[in-house]
Amino acid sequence: MTSPEIKVVPDLNALVEEAADRIAIAARVAIGDHDMFSIALSGGSTPEPVYRRLTEEPYRSAIDWGKVRIYFGDERTVPPESDQSNYHMAKAALLSKVPIPGQNIFRICGEVDPNRAAVEYGKLLKEHFGDGGLDLILLGMGDDGHTASLFPGTEALNESRHRCVANFVQKMNTWRITMTAAFINRADGAIFLVSGAGKAPRVREVLDGPRDPQRLPSQLIHPVNGKLTWLLDSAAAGMG
Repeated sequence: MTSPEIKVVPDLNALVEEAADRIAIAARVAIGDHDMFSIALSGGSTPEPVYRRLTEEPYRSAIDWGKVRIYFGDERTVPPESDQSNYHMAKAALLSKVPIPGQNIFRICGEVDPNRAAVEYGKLLKEHFGDGGLDLILLGMGDDGHTASLFPGTEALNESRHRCVANFVQKMNTWRITMTAAFINRADGAIFLVSGAGKAPRVREVLDGPRDPQRLPSQLIHPVNGKLTWLLDSAAAGMG
């Protein structure tokens, strides 16, 4: 595995532009190679402006939306119309505003039993990707070092066989449905999008500290045969 690329940009606006550029390039390369681009979206506050930017020029025209397949890295146990739903956010910011066929959008069913939702999504991922993975996965990182819904000290961190699992998060007393690190690491590319000074200490720990993925789950992410990129604004990089 190669070392991750760490790209620091001045501010959130620059991060949004850089992320949109990279997504558009990844889409063009994947569609040129195998006539389809698969991307897993992340929830959270940093990705949302990236999704909105993709609906604007030049990105709207640069991406062949009819050949894009949308997946989700994780989901809360809420219905799709909930303001807490990652799907709901992505639909409002991006999916409802670009010409992507509805049958190309594969949401996690947060409104059903979480274990059932995880099994169903895992089967879908197996059907679509076999032993491979997505073209690109977008990820955030929480203040506690979690990514997707891989939270510190939770059972999902130890999962090596399944593609998607239900994960109980004790500190929030709730279930989440999440892609596993093992499946995320099959992707051709994974990009962390991290902004804000509040993230800086944890970014430093994850990237430069001792390896302790039970405490810092973001350390689990490193595509086996793909590229890992960290896009940070200067505040998240501790330079703000």
